[in-house]
Amino acid sequence: MLTSIVGNVFGLKALRALRLEDLRIPTSSSKTFQGPPHGIQVEREKLNKYGRPLLGCTMKPKLGLSAKNYGRAVYECLRGGLDLTKDDENVNSQPFMRWRDRFVFWKPFLKHKPRQVKSKDIT
Repeated sequence: MLTSIVGNVFGLKALRALRLEDLRIPTSSSKTFQGPPHGIQVEREKLNKYGRPLLGCTMKPKLGLSAKNYGRAVYECLRGGLDLTKDDENVNSQPFMRWRDRFVFWKPFLKHKPRQVKSKDIT
């Protein structure tokens, strides 16, 4: 939530003088968010990557790609050596590109040519 508010709003050049003076997170939100389910060590174990920083990217463009082309972009990133990718926080599961549709298209790319993919998928 904070990345959507601060990242997107403060990233607008027209709002350079904007200053955040107060932010109130609803109690219902803070009570239901338990934090991440596990730490970096679990991610390293899943990826079998130790002794170096993990390399990832946020998928761009965040809008405009079909689920199939988005899946292909994820595949190309992983094939090129990235350890992980993530959706832009604003993509979520929009009516024009649902999360499950994206997943359905990128998962086969990882299994199609596993020898070319340098990183293990996180599921």
